[in-house]
Amino acid sequence: MFGSHLSIAGSMVNALNEGEKLGFDCVQVFTKNQQQWKAKPLDEGMVREWLARTRELAWDSGGPDGRGGIVSHASYLINLASINDDLWRKSVDLMTDEIHRCETLAIPYLVHHPGSFVGSDLPTGLQRIEDAYAELFRRTKGFRTVSCLEGTVGAGSTIGGRFEHLAEMRERIAARTASPDRIAFCLDTCHLHAAGYDLSTRDQGRAVLAEFDQRCGLKNLKVLHVNDSKGKAASKLDRHEHIGEGWIGGAVKAHAGTGTYSLARLKKSGFAAFMAHPGLARIPKILETPKVNDPKGKPYDLTNLRRLKLLSTPNP
Repeated sequence: MFGSHLSIAGSMVNALNEGEKLGFDCVQVFTKNQQQWKAKPLDEGMVREWLARTRELAWDSGGPDGRGGIVSHASYLINLASINDDLWRKSVDLMTDEIHRCETLAIPYLVHHPGSFVGSDLPTGLQRIEDAYAELFRRTKGFRTVSCLEGTVGAGSTIGGRFEHLAEMRERIAARTASPDRIAFCLDTCHLHAAGYDLSTRDQGRAVLAEFDQRCGLKNLKVLHVNDSKGKAASKLDRHEHIGEGWIGGAVKAHAGTGTYSLARLKKSGFAAFMAHPGLARIPKILETPKVNDPKGKPYDLTNLRRLKLLSTPNP
C-alpha cells in the first residue's frame, strides 16, 4: 500500500484525485492549514464528496485495520509535552479538533510528533503527553480514529527518537485511558536513520525492524513514512531526500557528491528490508519526499514510487 503527502489546495478531494492519477492507493493530507491554531469547520458538501470519492476508489477498506490507509498529519504547532500551560492547553484543543476532523472524514490514522520537553526533562515531558491523552480520549470517547505517535530524529528535547520512549508513551497512554486500540505508531525511515538506527544496509534494516518489534510491537505500527535522508546516521538532521538519493539508499550523491542513482545500491539498503517485510505489506507507506518535477516535467513521486515497487518482493 503506497501513498504520498499531497496538497489539499482547492479542495481536500483534490488530494484523492491526484493520488489516483499518480498510481497510489492511499494518501496523507492535512485537514486544515497546519500553520494555524484555528480553522473553519469542514464544509458539509466537501465531506460528502470526500466520503463518496474514498468509497469510489475503494480506499475505505483494506489496510492495517480494514478501514483503508488514508492518513492525516496533525499540525506541527501541537506540543503535547510542553510545560507551558497555555501552549499545552492550546495543543490539546487543536489535537481535539484534528481528531474530530479525522472522525468526520473517516480517516483512520492521525499522525503527530509527540512533542518537546524544552525547559524541563524527559520524565516531565512524558507525563504531560500522558495527561494530554487522558483529556483527548475523554473528549473523543467512542471515536475510531487511531492516533499514531511518530518517531523523530530525537534532536535536543524532542521526544520520540528512541524506541523505548515510543513504547513507554504508548504503554502509559493505553493504561491511563483503557483505549489501547486508539494509540499506535508511525515510523519514518529518514527519522530512524538520523536518530541513529542505521538503515544503510539490508541487514541493518532487518535488525532495526526486529528491535522495533521487540520493544514496541510491529502490530502497533499503522503508518510508515518512506523517505531517504540527507543526513548521515545519527546526524539528528530531519531533511528528507528522494529514494536512493540519500544516505540510506546508497546514492553516490550522498557519499561522493556526483548525484548518481544506483538500483544495485538501493537493493542492498534498508529500504529493501522494509519493502519486502511481510508484516509491512498492508501498512500505508507514505512518501514525504520533495514535491518537485523531474527534468521531463513529471512529478518525482512517480520516480520514488517506481523505485519502491522494485523492492517490494520477498527477499531470498
